[in-house]
Amino acid sequence: MRKQLFYIPFSLTFLLLLIFILIFGLSSLFFGIIVSAFTKIGFSIEDALLILLLSLLGSGINIPLATLRSDAPVVRDTYVRVFGVSYRVPFRRVIKNETTIAVNVGGAVIPILISVYLLTKFPSSLLLAGAGILIVTIITHSVAKPIRGIGIATPALVPPLAAALAAILLTSIIHIPNCPIDQCRVVIAYTGGVLGTLIGADLLNLGKIKNLGAPVASIGGAGTFDGIFLSGFIALLLI
Repeated sequence: MRKQLFYIPFSLTFLLLLIFILIFGLSSLFFGIIVSAFTKIGFSIEDALLILLLSLLGSGINIPLATLRSDAPVVRDTYVRVFGVSYRVPFRRVIKNETTIAVNVGGAVIPILISVYLLTKFPSSLLLAGAGILIVTIITHSVAKPIRGIGIATPALVPPLAAALAAILLTSIIHIPNCPIDQCRVVIAYTGGVLGTLIGADLLNLGKIKNLGAPVASIGGAGTFDGIFLSGFIALLLI
């Protein structure tokens, strides 16, 4: 009786087809949202698709910038056996750690170039964008935490939320004649999410990285849609 109640009403082939359609549909929706976010800051659909493609390809490219070295003291024990009795003898050894600082092309370089492009294209928003970057930098730096073996980690939604709120508050309080509110908001949100995260989470914590034991610390490099890239993208969606 139990087998008659629990059964798949269609073939396994049809079930796999449904799963494929679901995955493809969700992926298309996700990429469609990303493209719409980039069209908010003045890019055409073709440009947005090109940026997305370059970001995907660039996510696997890390450009090394420097190598940080540090000495980590480690205390270990050895045992000496004399006349059948073992004596514990602690000794101190210094381990040399090397951490390569790199920057990810898809996750950091491209978002930074887009931010610079926006600031040069809309110079009237430069003052408010600078204030937004400063706000996001302070908030991001306050929540960024060094994690041994990994690097610097921040809560994923804090930087983009800070960038979006800063954009809304700044444009509501300060009005610049040559800077329309909608235009200013998208520039502040994106540049704040990207450059504020870069400065607050990464640049201001470079001194801590060498003591974390991570072999590689890649800025924006744990996948394309991570850290800097994700902060700028989500900030656009929130305004």
